[in-house]
Amino acid sequence: MADVIARLREDGIYKRVIQEGRGELPDFQDGTKATFHYRTLHSDNEDTVLDDSQARGKPMELIIGKKFKLPVWETIVCTMREGEVAQFLCDTKHVVLYPLVAKSLRNIAAGKDPLEGQRHCCGIAQMHEHSSLGHADLDALQQNPQPLIFHISMLKVESPGTYQQDPWAMTDDEKAKAVPLIHQEGNRLYREGHVTEAASKYYDAIACLKNLQMKEQPGSPDWIQLDQQITPLLLNYCQCKLVAKEYYEVLDHCSSILNKYDGEQRQGLLQAGQGPCSCVECPGGPGRLCQGARAGPCPGAHCEPRIASLGVTDPAER
Repeated sequence: MADVIARLREDGIYKRVIQEGRGELPDFQDGTKATFHYRTLHSDNEDTVLDDSQARGKPMELIIGKKFKLPVWETIVCTMREGEVAQFLCDTKHVVLYPLVAKSLRNIAAGKDPLEGQRHCCGIAQMHEHSSLGHADLDALQQNPQPLIFHISMLKVESPGTYQQDPWAMTDDEKAKAVPLIHQEGNRLYREGHVTEAASKYYDAIACLKNLQMKEQPGSPDWIQLDQQITPLLLNYCQCKLVAKEYYEVLDHCSSILNKYDGEQRQGLLQAGQGPCSCVECPGGPGRLCQGARAGPCPGAHCEPRIASLGVTDPAER
């Protein structure tokens, strides 16, 4: 272990073991999954906590060799055994992209779209592209980079092939092949009455397709084909949210689907659905669905039968 710590020091990473781990050090070959809790601290004031995964209730899962945007995390976790707790003081050069990574992780923890705000460019370009990350502490750190301390508690290390891979960790080819399987799994869960779990599966499949779509030219044949795959999955997701009585989210997503069509097509769809926006006071008529949904309350007693009247079918049929 002494030689590992010495090599880290040479690269500007200072490790302090707080609790020894169990067993031998894993070999951490590509595809190994490390599950750990992390706490990020300012180096000049350890009382200032930037992020704490344990407080959010969900540990971080890192797949080795997948080119995570914060490479230093891969470097430090590869020096840890299961059950080990350690602190790592990392020089500024290793943590320049932390604000961007932290924003994405915060979005996920808040239940927001993990792809929100992403662009098909490198992290440095993203930093110059956006003036604010939406978090004052991350904006301050982005403007004035400094060394950071990562407090890591290693929970579990799993070898390749011994766990089910999460969609975000897949290659593009793996995502394309996984979507039909995730779709089928969502249908099975819905049929069995596990609506929340089914919604999560549909969401994962949509995220895979959106990630692939980001790499295509908007309006190109490949982009359109991916968009057509997203629509039935999004409708399935909406059906799950309808069952959960999350009406506004259903209206928002259905509006986004309707907005893909031109005026005549959209009007025809709305008329076929007998005017879904009649569940709210919507002075502009059917074409004002989104605005109407935000204009006032939408009581469940009125929403559910109106949205149901659109003829939404069982997700298992799509």
